[in-house]
Amino acid sequence: MHKSQVHLFYHLLEDFYVNEKPPSVTQISNNCSKDPFRVLISTIISLRTKDAVTVKASERLFRLADNPRSMLGLLPEEIQEAIYPAGFYKRKSYTILEICRTLLNDYNGLVPADIDQLLKLKGVGRKTANLVLIEGFDMEGICVDVHVHRICNRTGLVKTKTADDTELYLRGLLPKKYWKKLNEMLVVYGQKVCRPRYPLCSCCKISEICDKVGIKNRGINNETSNR
Repeated sequence: MHKSQVHLFYHLLEDFYVNEKPPSVTQISNNCSKDPFRVLISTIISLRTKDAVTVKASERLFRLADNPRSMLGLLPEEIQEAIYPAGFYKRKSYTILEICRTLLNDYNGLVPADIDQLLKLKGVGRKTANLVLIEGFDMEGICVDVHVHRICNRTGLVKTKTADDTELYLRGLLPKKYWKKLNEMLVVYGQKVCRPRYPLCSCCKISEICDKVGIKNRGINNETSNR
């Protein structure tokens, strides 16, 4: 894909996404009026976890506690029970408690609206920090997860080795008005169309401008791709 086609790439994704259900953290953000704390905690829960599980697990946990102080009133086992079967739910319970402790001790119980400060929190990398800025504060950021990294390299939009490199490159390539929605759209596109294995190239909206880097097996529809 030539870099001049970045606008077409983005608008084709918009066309696809218009009737799609948002990813889990975006759903939670929409349902809690962009509360940064709940966005942060649900993002931690979402790691290695399916969207449907993340939404339900987060809802159960926030019924028990929806701020750092009340969260610290829970035992790790109570958090584990609430967020099960999220991936690594036991480890995440201790991460959540440590984050809440830090927020109370260092930030007056508030989630910082600054990427460098967010990165100081346990379990928070650049992907999580950017997502919190976008979904919790409506700030500009580029959240690069596995879907964004894979699709941007597969299409030839970038040629990078790591997610952090992809983020840095996209910051220089994309107009800022595209930043916030990119992850939201590419997560859904990566789940439904441009999948890790057997991408559905035959029904892909961006197929004609995609370089298809590294693609060997291209699915035609769900039935053939699941055989």
